[in-house]
Amino acid sequence: MSHKRCNGGVVSEGAVERGRGTLRAEGALNAITSAPDTGDRLRRVLEQALVFAGAAFVALYAQGADRGTLRLIESAGVPRTLFGVRDSYSAAGGSPVAEAHRGARPVWLGPEELAEAAESRRVPSGGFSAAALPVHGGSGGCLLAVTERPDGFGTEERKSLELIAEAVTCPVPTEAAAAGVLPPDAFSLAMDTGRVEVGDDILRLFGLAPDEFDGKVETLLGLTVPEDLPSLMSVVEADHMTIDDRELEFRVLQPSGPPKWLRLQGRLVPGGEGRPARLLGTVADASTLRPDVTDVARVQRLAAALATAGTVRDVSQAVVAALRRPLRADRIALAELENDRLVVTVLDPPEPEAWPELWRLEWRTEWPDAPVRAMPTLAAALRDGRAQIWPAGTSLEPALADVGPGGLAVLPLPAAGRMAGACLIGWDTPHEFGPDERALLTASAGLAGQALMRAHAFDAEHELVGMLQRQLLPRRLPKLPGAVAVARYLPSTAGLELGGDWYDVIPLPDNHVALVIGDVQGHSAGAATLMGQMRTALRAYAVEGHPPDVVVSHANRLLTDMGTDLFATCAYVDLDMEEGTAWCVRAGHLPPVLRHPDGRTEIPETEGGPPLGVVTQADFPMSPLRLGPGTLIALTTDGLVESPDTDIDDGMDRFAHGLAAGDPAHLGLIADALLGDARRSDDVALLLVRYDGMAVRPLRESWTVWRVPEAVGHARRFTRRTLRTWGVPQDDLDAVLLVVSELVTNALVHTDGKVRLDLTLVNGRLRVAVADASPRTPVKPAGIGWEATGGRGILLVEAMSAAWGALPVSGGKQVWSEIPLSR
Repeated sequence: MSHKRCNGGVVSEGAVERGRGTLRAEGALNAITSAPDTGDRLRRVLEQALVFAGAAFVALYAQGADRGTLRLIESAGVPRTLFGVRDSYSAAGGSPVAEAHRGARPVWLGPEELAEAAESRRVPSGGFSAAALPVHGGSGGCLLAVTERPDGFGTEERKSLELIAEAVTCPVPTEAAAAGVLPPDAFSLAMDTGRVEVGDDILRLFGLAPDEFDGKVETLLGLTVPEDLPSLMSVVEADHMTIDDRELEFRVLQPSGPPKWLRLQGRLVPGGEGRPARLLGTVADASTLRPDVTDVARVQRLAAALATAGTVRDVSQAVVAALRRPLRADRIALAELENDRLVVTVLDPPEPEAWPELWRLEWRTEWPDAPVRAMPTLAAALRDGRAQIWPAGTSLEPALADVGPGGLAVLPLPAAGRMAGACLIGWDTPHEFGPDERALLTASAGLAGQALMRAHAFDAEHELVGMLQRQLLPRRLPKLPGAVAVARYLPSTAGLELGGDWYDVIPLPDNHVALVIGDVQGHSAGAATLMGQMRTALRAYAVEGHPPDVVVSHANRLLTDMGTDLFATCAYVDLDMEEGTAWCVRAGHLPPVLRHPDGRTEIPETEGGPPLGVVTQADFPMSPLRLGPGTLIALTTDGLVESPDTDIDDGMDRFAHGLAAGDPAHLGLIADALLGDARRSDDVALLLVRYDGMAVRPLRESWTVWRVPEAVGHARRFTRRTLRTWGVPQDDLDAVLLVVSELVTNALVHTDGKVRLDLTLVNGRLRVAVADASPRTPVKPAGIGWEATGGRGILLVEAMSAAWGALPVSGGKQVWSEIPLSR
C-alpha cells in the first residue's frame, strides 16, 4: 500500500478492497489534507470521525513539553464532560489513552471494559464504548473516540478511525513552547487578573505595536465593534466556558474603512497548585479563511448557541446568525406557527421594504404576522414536514417568490410531533444548493424546532410569572398627608423563578402610615405566593390598629403555623405624620437608611428580631426614629446591597452614599439612580419616603369613659370643655353633644370592657370616635314603630353627621362620626 505525506499527516491511497464507508472516509480525508491548510485542518480531520465512524466525541492527545503527560490539543463533537474525558492523562498511567500511546496499538473498550478502566471509574455509566488509537505522525500521541452506539464501533467504523489516526499529525513541542513563548497568532489570558499575552500577529490585526500594548484584555476589547462585545465577553469570562472549545468571529475597528473580521478559537485550561485558569487560543484574519459550511461544524455551533437560548427571540436570532452568513442568504425569517398564521419573531434584514407586499400589509407591530392560507406552497411544505428548496425560476405565489427570487429554502421546524414554526431563507441572485447546504438545513431544522418549543414554553411561563408578580405587588402607592413615597421593583434576569421581595405603604388612622419591605427566602412560585400572603397579613394586622411589634409578632406566628420550610425577613416602620416620629421593627432585615435635610446620611442603630417563621415565640423590639421635615427614609432588600464579591456592610455604605448624592425633590430619579448598578441575579425592592410634615396639624383629645352611672354626663362635659377650648361656636355644640351621647350610650349598653372617646378637629370638621371591645358593628334599623323602645340612636347619629361608619380596631371596633362646623 502506498502513502503520501501532507501537512495534515499521512493519507492512504488506493484502498480498492475497502468497504464503501471506508472509501468515502478515505476520499474525504484526501480532499481535506490535499487542500491548503487554512488553520482548521486538524479539526476538520477529526470531524470525519463523527461522520464516518459514528463517534459522538473525538479528541487528539499529544505529548507535552515534559514528555510525561498527554494533553488534549483538539476535539470535536459533544462536550467531553458528558463522558468524563479529561484534558490530560499521565503518559505512565493506566488510562486507555496512555496504554494506546505506550503500546503503539489500538485499544477498543466496550461499556464493561471502560467501566473497569483504572482512570475511568468516575465516568457516569452511560453504556458507551471508546477507542484509543496511537498517532505516529509528528511528536506522537493518541486519538480517542467515544460512541453511544450499543454495539460500539463496527468493522467499517474501526477502519475509518485507523485512517483518521494516520491522517493527523501531533505538533512537536518546541523550545519556545517549553519556555512559554507564544506563537505569533496565539494568546494566553489569565482568568483571574485579565492580563493577556498575545503574539505579534494578533497585535498587528488589532492595529497595535508591541510597545503600545499594556497587557490588559480591556484594551483589546475596547477596539472591537460594540455590537460584538456580548459574544466576545461570553468567551473571555470563565463562568461561561461551559464547553471545551469556543470559536466565534468578531470585528475590530480600523483607522479607515469598514471593520475587519477576525476569528477566535480558544480553550479554557484549568489552573491548579496556585496557578490561575487560562484561556489559550489563536486569533486569525477571518477574510483569509475558507467559508465554513460543513455538515458538522456549523450544526455543532448552532446546537451550542441554542442550548443557552432562553426566549423565542433568542432562538430565532441564534438560527439567523448560524445560517445567513454561511449560506450567503439575502434574507432570512423565522416564525412560530400559531393556528394558521406565522408569527414572525426575527427578520433579517429588519426593514419592511426588504420583504414582500403581503408581509408589509400584515405588519401590525414590530414584526408581521403572515397568513399561511395565502401561501399554499408553504402550507404544503409544513404538512410534509421536510426541508423544501426551490431554485431560481420556480413558479411560486408572490408572497414566497419575492422572498427568494434567486432561490428559496423553507425549513419546517418539527418538535414534539407537530410543527413549531418555519424558517424561510431567500437569495436575490440564482443560487446553487450544494449537498453540504442541504445537510446543514436538514440538521438545523430539528435543532431549531426543539429549541423553539422550549423557548415558547419559557416565554409563556415568563409572561405568567410577570403577571403573577405584578398582581402580588401594589399597583400604585397611596397619597400621604405630609409625605411622598416612590417604590421600585427590579426582577431578576436569572431564569424564570419568581422572587419573594415585596414592599407596601399602608395608610393608618390618625395620620399614621406603615412602611413595609420584606423578602421571602428562595426564588420560586412558592416563595412568591408566600410573599403575597405575608404582605396581606401585615396589612390586615396593621389596619386593625395593632402597634408595630404586635403586627410583626402576629405575622411571625402566622408564618410559623403555616408549616412551610420558607422564612421571610421584614422591616416595618410606623410613621406618625403629625409628630415626625416613627417606630421601627426589624425581623432579620436590613435597617432603614435616613437622609437628613442637610444631606447627611445615617444608618440608625435599630434592634432586630429573628426572621419570620423561624422562632414561634420571638421578641421583636421597637426602635424609635426622629424625623425632621425633608428627611428621606430608604428601605431596600439585600439584592441591591449584597453580592458574592461585595460585603453587605460595604453595600449599605454605597447605598447610603448614593442616597446622599441625589436630589430629595425628585425621589423617582434617586430610585432610578440607586437601581442603576443593581446586579440582576437577585430581585430588588426599594421604597423611598420623603417626610415633609403636615401643613395643618389636627387638634386631638381623648377621654376614657368609666362605667359609672354618670358616664354619659362625664363624656358630655369633657366634650363641652374641649370644644370651648378649641373655639367651637355654641351653635355647633348641641349637635356634637347629641352624637357623643348616642355613641357613648350605645357602647356602654351593648359592649363590655373599656370605652374610649376621641375628638379630632381639622379643617373645620370635627370627628367623634368611640372605641369599644366588641367587634360587632352597629346596624341601622330598617324601620322603627311608635312602640319601639330603642334603635333611634344610630338614626340620630346619621342625621347629625356628614358621614359616619365603623372600623375594626385591635380586636374591637371604632364607631365614628364627622360633623362639619359652621366656623
